[in-house]
Amino acid sequence: MTWLGHSTLLIQLDGVNLLTDPQWSFRASPVSFAGPRRVTPPGLRFEDLPPIHLVLISHDHYDHLDVATVKRLGEAHRPLFLVPLGLKAWFADLGITRVEELDWWGSRSFNGLTLTCLPAQHFSGRTLGDRNRRLWSGWAVAGRGKRFFFGGDSGYDGVFKEIGNRVGPFDLAAIAIGSYTPASIMNPNHTTPEEALKVLDDVRGKRFVGIHWGTFDLAEEPIEEPPKRVAVEARRLGLDPERIWLLQHGETRRW
Repeated sequence: MTWLGHSTLLIQLDGVNLLTDPQWSFRASPVSFAGPRRVTPPGLRFEDLPPIHLVLISHDHYDHLDVATVKRLGEAHRPLFLVPLGLKAWFADLGITRVEELDWWGSRSFNGLTLTCLPAQHFSGRTLGDRNRRLWSGWAVAGRGKRFFFGGDSGYDGVFKEIGNRVGPFDLAAIAIGSYTPASIMNPNHTTPEEALKVLDDVRGKRFVGIHWGTFDLAEEPIEEPPKRVAVEARRLGLDPERIWLLQHGETRRW
């Protein structure tokens, strides 16, 4: 697993190279001259990617679904895109047709992996007129001997226990730890660092990797704060530090 920044991970499992929510652009925005800008470059140059076979999309917000990046992936790698309901038509408008959409709890096999679309507590929309027209999700990836959980964006919700019971346990869980202030706006849709460790327990995760931080300045908390709070909470809970991965951009770990 390589953390490339924000919610973009390169997962290499059973001969399949997959990306989550790929974002290589300078801004998470519909325009190139305004909007949240990248404060840390991608951990791997796009040109240095291995062949990408599969891409998982959690939802349509600009920091998770970037037009320039998916078009470039479609042209250079021709992967299969797995998306929540409603996004297949969006990809078709870009000329990308190797796309399959799933509802929550729907599953699909791909080259020996089983991919399951998972519930999340979030929302969708890229314009003023399309709010919640498309679904949002997390993903479970089950290989021959390993299981990976990708949380996408979500507020803390009891559904995580159901996920753990139905498709867990997981060898690795990628969970968002940033964009939690102001709480009045962010709390329904994003987990705090402390809640992220509750999600780890709920989904029955063995190892934790913190995502959705340190890449785009999207909220009011200091950009370096989320991993510090995770580390403090992990110590309070008595968790083995080897289980808690707070990575540098571009860092790779075996799981």
